[in-house]
Amino acid sequence: MAETSTRTKRCTVSMINDRGQIESKILVPISIIIIMTAMGGFLITQVSLTVTVLIIVLFITLTTGFLNPEISLYLLLIAMLLSPEFIVGDLMGRGTGARGVTVRLDDFLIVIIGLGWFLRTAIDKELGLFLRTLLNTPIAIYITACLASTLIGFMSGRLKLLTGIFFILKYFEYFVIYFMAVNYLREKKQVERFVAVILGVCFVICIIAILQIPAGGRVTAPFEGEVGEPNTLGGYLVLMLSIATGLLVMPQSTEHKKYLGVLIALIIVSLLATLSRSSWLAAFPMVLTLIYFSPRKTLLIISLLVVILISPFALPKAVKERALYTVAQRYHAEQIEVGGVRIDTSTSARLYSWKDALTKDFIKHPILGYGITGYKFLDAQYPRMLVETGVVGFISFFILLFSVYRNALHNYRTTTDPFFSGIILGYLAGFVGMILHAIGTNTFIIVRIMEPFWFLTAIVIMIPKIEAGDVKIKEAPAKG
Repeated sequence: MAETSTRTKRCTVSMINDRGQIESKILVPISIIIIMTAMGGFLITQVSLTVTVLIIVLFITLTTGFLNPEISLYLLLIAMLLSPEFIVGDLMGRGTGARGVTVRLDDFLIVIIGLGWFLRTAIDKELGLFLRTLLNTPIAIYITACLASTLIGFMSGRLKLLTGIFFILKYFEYFVIYFMAVNYLREKKQVERFVAVILGVCFVICIIAILQIPAGGRVTAPFEGEVGEPNTLGGYLVLMLSIATGLLVMPQSTEHKKYLGVLIALIIVSLLATLSRSSWLAAFPMVLTLIYFSPRKTLLIISLLVVILISPFALPKAVKERALYTVAQRYHAEQIEVGGVRIDTSTSARLYSWKDALTKDFIKHPILGYGITGYKFLDAQYPRMLVETGVVGFISFFILLFSVYRNALHNYRTTTDPFFSGIILGYLAGFVGMILHAIGTNTFIIVRIMEPFWFLTAIVIMIPKIEAGDVKIKEAPAKG
């Protein structure tokens, strides 16, 4: 009895610091247990069991994000491509493409993980809310331009404020992912684990896409509703193909190159099956960028020539027909003729819409544009950006892109780690691919492309700090 009493006293004393205050590390878990118990008891008496379980699961995720942010980021990386989505129909607008705002599971995860981070910074004052990086200012300028154009568009009666704000929040969500990642990245092993998860998710996506091929039609990513978006999957696959290839061709970057070879083969098959011409177009500058920056130029050039030579014989009929469709479609009155060549009706319709937007409507509001969702839907990044946010938003957008490219290129030239070199090489190539992909698609506002893109951006930006050991890590206080 005396021994038990002594142990109890020691345990109680260890929970109290020298100033007679309960340690936060002990207080937080106790508070979480009390809150979960009270919340569970209240919810069971007020709502259905399903809703109760869902809320408790979300609360557990919040707790996990507070106690172990890295696990939460793994969940987020998985949810980026494998989470269901639904449309908020009440938030319709001219710029939504006859759709409302898309809400996905990862939207909730981002909010929950963000709350976990805010709680950590509130308790631990040594943690900064946003780590200072070279992209903070360009991001702030771009978001400010989008917000200003949207508020002016609302005051002028060109858009619904709620819809515009929701779309801006979706844009900002991508940058939240960036800031969460840069705040959590500390060492090379973390980067290796995150990249492994990213490529693992891509493997699953490829398997799902390939399983769709026997059914016919164009393959899409899972959980995209009744009408999928092959261009979205295609853009994502181009980005993942560049990362995997960058690691594969960089000498001594990883010990798992045979797995990268398998993944690259699956990505190529899936990419072809999307029948996405914008994605195929983006793949060519991506490969050329890999060749330009890679130390193994000869190997890549020979591989590219082999692919070009055998493609007329090896490509499926559907792929060849899709590639030729742009200039081989039967005559229609709506087709545009360029240099004696007739362009297919789909591409012609896009070109007509771009012409109207840039030559007729843009000049009416050239400075700040119509606001986000204030103009009719345009399925192309650059005309949409120009007409919605005007010259101010357009310039701020390209300042951001230029800052991303410049810092990625600098880090590629200065890093000495083969793994980091492979990641940045693939990122640079993927970045160029996304620039070209955006000609025919709203690439830089598509969730399934931008979420992994900005996570990878965080990795690339943080590599010099990780390599130099400049990332601040709070050390535990010395005992005794």
